[in-house]
Amino acid sequence: MSSNARHVPVMLQRCLDMLAPALTAPGAVVVDCTLGAGGHSEALLKTFPDARLVALDRDPTALALAGERLAPYGDRATLVRAVYHELPEVLERLGIPKVQGVLFDLGVSSMQLDEADRGFAYAQDAPLDMRMDQTTGMSAAEVLNTYPPGELVRILRQYGEEKQAKRIVSAIVRERAKEPFSNSARLVELIRDALPQAAKRTGGNPAKRTFQALRIEVNAELASVEAAIPAAVASLAVGGRIAVLSYQSLEDRIVKGVFAAGATSTAPPGLPVVPEQYQPRLKLLTRGAELPTEEEIAENRRAAPARLRGAERIREDIR
Repeated sequence: MSSNARHVPVMLQRCLDMLAPALTAPGAVVVDCTLGAGGHSEALLKTFPDARLVALDRDPTALALAGERLAPYGDRATLVRAVYHELPEVLERLGIPKVQGVLFDLGVSSMQLDEADRGFAYAQDAPLDMRMDQTTGMSAAEVLNTYPPGELVRILRQYGEEKQAKRIVSAIVRERAKEPFSNSARLVELIRDALPQAAKRTGGNPAKRTFQALRIEVNAELASVEAAIPAAVASLAVGGRIAVLSYQSLEDRIVKGVFAAGATSTAPPGLPVVPEQYQPRLKLLTRGAELPTEEEIAENRRAAPARLRGAERIREDIR
């Protein structure tokens, strides 16, 4: 299946509408920090014919497939192999001081979920890899087989919000002593067997939270998000806009915090007039997080957990 056919961009029209006021002027630069299969990037290039696109992804396979998809747009599209927290370095290399738009579609891409040998999906048996860039770093299997029990418990609790972390990790440690983990089906079965009946009846597949936790650990996702969102805000020109799609509460909390801080005055209380350096740098474009419509969820089940937040840069930093 082609990348075009299997990837349905989440909340696409809403993202385009949110970014539109910043991208209509000739020479506007928009950054897609999470290129994936290229669905959002292609729509940005189509919708804003005078804009230039810079698109980032750490996955060489994604870059190759999206490169074919975006080839008709020629030098309007610049694709870069990089993690999104490396945005400042990428823009510096390209000689771009400020940009007019930034889009993040966080989490694992549909393309990676659909590739069985990547090990992201708990619904099919596959090697426990989960690396977005398979040329570097530890795989999920290596994490499971080598991390101390206490560290595994921390990861499952912190990144998967798994209440049964100790029970699951006890089973993992017992089983890995018999034979190291290599495939996802064995882990899924172990989790099902380890959980009490009550825990299996809620929240969908009982392996979901453990797989999320492992994926976040393997790819250092939260650390990247914590660095990337402030860096993206700093890269915006005045009038520039940022839109961020999150799929789990930990990511969304980071985005919410950065946007809220930027939209809040930092002036000491009691000042009769607030000096410019204390004025908010951002204007929020969403009240809370916007959710996908029921129609979109019906067409694309992967849109269900999406949360969209947006902000506009209204002032430069004053030092």
